[in-house]
Amino acid sequence: MYRLIMVGGGHAQLSVLKALAQNASSHIDAVLITPDTYQIYSGMLPGWMAGHYTLSECLINLRPLAEAAGVRLIFSKVVGIDAKRRRVELIDGTYLDYDGLSLDVGSEGDTSWLEAAGECLLPVKPLGNFVQRWPAILTAASQQDDYRLVVVGGGAAGVELVFAAQHAIAARRCKKASVMLVVSENGILPGHAAGVKAHTRALLQQRGVTLYQGRAVGITAGVALSSGESLHADCLIAATGARAPAWLRNTDLALDEQGYVLVDAQHRSLSHPNVFAAGDVCARADIKLVRSGVHAVFAGPVLARNLIASISGQKLRSYRPRKMSLYLLATGPQHAIASWGEFSAQGYWMWRWKNWIDRQFMFKYGALNCGNKE
Repeated sequence: MYRLIMVGGGHAQLSVLKALAQNASSHIDAVLITPDTYQIYSGMLPGWMAGHYTLSECLINLRPLAEAAGVRLIFSKVVGIDAKRRRVELIDGTYLDYDGLSLDVGSEGDTSWLEAAGECLLPVKPLGNFVQRWPAILTAASQQDDYRLVVVGGGAAGVELVFAAQHAIAARRCKKASVMLVVSENGILPGHAAGVKAHTRALLQQRGVTLYQGRAVGITAGVALSSGESLHADCLIAATGARAPAWLRNTDLALDEQGYVLVDAQHRSLSHPNVFAAGDVCARADIKLVRSGVHAVFAGPVLARNLIASISGQKLRSYRPRKMSLYLLATGPQHAIASWGEFSAQGYWMWRWKNWIDRQFMFKYGALNCGNKE
């Protein structure tokens, strides 16, 4: 019997569950360790904030997927890995032995320089906490005069969140509420084409979102900018850079300088060939991959195939990312901006395209099994 332990229920791990269901084997004892039954699909989170989806439409229930794959569920968190002894340590101090290990726990939000903002600070990660707090923020914005919401982060996540927040607040006709976006010295949407940035800036201005550029540091109930300005915030949403999960330091796996698991083109650990990783928890040793859910989704089938192939001694497959990735950025109403290399476009049909892609992804992994969790 081969013991396969899967840590985390991220996007790539969904492909593993599907592959195990399609390739049932009495010789594999598979276990999924995850803190929650439900995975929140981040691609639909801005649409939920804006009021286009119910929460149940954005949730993937891991239980029926695990049952179909013959995978046992353990609701807990891993806090350490002893790769030499081939065992993982759970948060309650217990250990589980493994023959093969699959890691897909994502990354953590790095909000260390904003923590002085206190109770108004709301990191996007973990998503579960963000989802719990967002309705109360909307209620406060509708009841309080001159409510001020600030989003920090100029990447795709920050842009989508600020548009979603602005749309939701405007729909409630909140009294003189203001929405602001703070981006770093690198500007808005670094790495995207000039046309995409121009579309985004124009829409921010059109929607009444004030854009600030400069280093932001948390102060009591707000942020101070490198320009010398200070912004008061009733809510400070942090969609800032990611960092590797701190517990990875409690492992003997090979890590890069930032603490991510180093993997090869087959997404296998450089130090321990029976350990695989995909998504934001890992870093490729051969190429540089931008941390994006796009790669977690596309690397998922490769991860799944290689896990099964490694058990049977078959040849492993490499994940070769596309030269350009398509990004469809939701802008609040049912409207989106497309970014693909140097190509950019915007419109309501872009939203319909994004909505179709997102719903197809959810349907693929049985989102209808999510129940009525609102």
